[in-house]
Amino acid sequence: QVQLVESGGGLVQAGGSLRLSCAASGRTVSTYAQAWFRRAPGKEREFVATISWSGHSTYYADSVKGRFTISRDNAKNMMYLQMNSLKPEDTAVYYCAAGRLLATTQRGYTYWGQGTQVTVSS
Repeated sequence: QVQLVESGGGLVQAGGSLRLSCAASGRTVSTYAQAWFRRAPGKEREFVATISWSGHSTYYADSVKGRFTISRDNAKNMMYLQMNSLKPEDTAVYYCAAGRLLATTQRGYTYWGQGTQVTVSS
């Protein structure tokens, strides 16, 4: 089993930055693809970014491309999401996920964290 715990969320003004972290425990996720999803108030959970187990491949939602950067440190069992130029529409609960396949849909991931709130004020 894999346990995932997100941290780093908070309140930030539009144009600011935050760095989310996802810590994995229970077993190594170094052979798993990992991803970030988010759920805005009143909306379905949506894909944000994903990274292959090696870190060599990354994909982003169009809405965050050029502003967010996903990365991972397999030696530390950690994944990150650097979020720059934040907008009020980025306000959401952000979830990290891990799975065997590199995917942009939720069904591609087996393990999920509980989420961390990101609020961007205008």
